[in-house]
Amino acid sequence: MRMLFRIPSAHPLRLLAYAAISLASLAMTTISRADFPDKPIHVVVPAPAGGVTDIVARLLAKKLSDAFRQPVVVDNRPGGGGNVGVGSVARAAADGYTLAMSTVGPHGANPALYGTMPFNPVADFAPISLLAAFPNIISVHPAVPVKNLSELLALARKSPGGLSYASSGNGTSGHLGMEMLKSQTGAPLLHIPYKGGAPAIADVMAGHVPVLVDSVVSSLPQLRAGKLRAIAHTGTGSISVAPEIPAVADTLSGFEATSWVGLLAPARTPPEIIRRLNEETVKAVNSDEFRQTLASRGAQALSSTPEQFAAYIRAEIDKWGAVVRAANIRAD
Repeated sequence: MRMLFRIPSAHPLRLLAYAAISLASLAMTTISRADFPDKPIHVVVPAPAGGVTDIVARLLAKKLSDAFRQPVVVDNRPGGGGNVGVGSVARAAADGYTLAMSTVGPHGANPALYGTMPFNPVADFAPISLLAAFPNIISVHPAVPVKNLSELLALARKSPGGLSYASSGNGTSGHLGMEMLKSQTGAPLLHIPYKGGAPAIADVMAGHVPVLVDSVVSSLPQLRAGKLRAIAHTGTGSISVAPEIPAVADTLSGFEATSWVGLLAPARTPPEIIRRLNEETVKAVNSDEFRQTLASRGAQALSSTPEQFAAYIRAEIDKWGAVVRAANIRAD
């Protein structure tokens, strides 16, 4: 008769076997993380090629590729105010090989703008670092008889029905910044959303809309060509390539509506990999090439710890959520 020998669950031999398996698994995991990355990394940009977010992504990708000796591939996935691309990363494997470039949309205003979100901007992501910040510029057609923000607000108050402004879309950072300005001053500023910055700029230059709010990167060429006249920017301090443009805060103390770009991984990405990505990202952002390239476009290079970036995201969600709810803005 065959006898079956079973080791009791609490038997020392079984415990030793479990321990051996656990140690082997831990060793394999440690080796895997120590070797990170050993294959290409994909960075999802939730915007079309050529915009500020894409420019920052490609600068970072080059630096990380050099540091890791692995390809870092930029994948543009626009749509849904950034929710499409960023949402795809929330569902990706938490191994550090799929990352998201996010902005004030998906990780700021969108939770209040959209009735439902395809992801939780806090719970579904592991922040890595802030990368860049840039203001929007409020400008006017040269025929509009204003030279500064006070004159612009005064013109809005005396214009029948208020003063119209164009932005690159409903719920964009330009739109939200102008709604903040409207709420803090009471000036009747009327929003005309466009499907992108290019048509908005074209209509203001053609004189169809008197005021434009758009990114510093898109606005500067038209300002330098004399096709638009700058009134103020929505950031803090001065713009390195256009120090003559005052901040809204010079007239309205404490005002700040800065756009930003940051790097995130899916939640549950191992802390060792987050630290490795943060270390090399901070080195890249602090390089002369990265800083000078962004400065030439009116943007500021930034870096942070993962913890600082996480706190910043929570503050942005609270800040822009309040603006969206007060203005009763809904996504198209």
